[in-house]
Amino acid sequence: MDKMLYVAMTGASQNARAQQAHANNLANLSTTGFRRDFEQARSMQVFGDSFPARVYAMTERPGTDFTSGSLQETGRDLDVAVEGDGWIAVQAPDGSEAYVRTGSLNIDTLGMLRTGDGLPVLGNAGPIAIPPEEKIEIGHDGSISIRALGEDPNVVVTVDRLKLVNPDPQQLEKGTDGMIRMKDGQPLEADAAVRVTSGFLEASNVNAVAEMTSMLALARQFELHVKMMRTAEEDGAAAARVLQIS
Repeated sequence: MDKMLYVAMTGASQNARAQQAHANNLANLSTTGFRRDFEQARSMQVFGDSFPARVYAMTERPGTDFTSGSLQETGRDLDVAVEGDGWIAVQAPDGSEAYVRTGSLNIDTLGMLRTGDGLPVLGNAGPIAIPPEEKIEIGHDGSISIRALGEDPNVVVTVDRLKLVNPDPQQLEKGTDGMIRMKDGQPLEADAAVRVTSGFLEASNVNAVAEMTSMLALARQFELHVKMMRTAEEDGAAAARVLQIS
């Protein structure tokens, strides 16, 4: 009975992990630029002192859905979203280069351009610094133009350009910190063909109905695993009573 109990237990525990993946997707339903994680389960044969007739379940996250989300208009000059394929390069907390699809950008007290999460935005030569300005605009090619403090309205200067890249999605991966990077960890060259739109943010690509449906199905499976565990316990107790009688 113990083997039956352990098999059912692994199914229940892995089922709970699968629910966590879908719960994380739902939690980021309103997170701009979020990419949902896939989830799947596969069987793992148990090898031991007998034939591998028993099979454990294992839940895994095979990848990330990189399909685009819808664009939402904000009208804010520092809100930018990528048109079509491409990514905006940022500096991750560990110093590596990471990529985002949308950015509610801000200028901190030191003049550094950062995402809403506080990550430095990368330009032609590293993190972008913005001089004191009265107005700022971001062009479709990622160029950042400002009208400096005290300048005439028609005096506009380009100070830098967003680093826009367009890697093969199959070469990208989401780390444990939620950041998107290249699998080999190497930085990419800028792609001049990538375009951005200011005044817009890209919504999450999470489908709330699909995620809720998956969670309900997983909840039913979890209940079945728990019933199997109870059955194993009852069978073990019945076998113990038979041994006591004999």
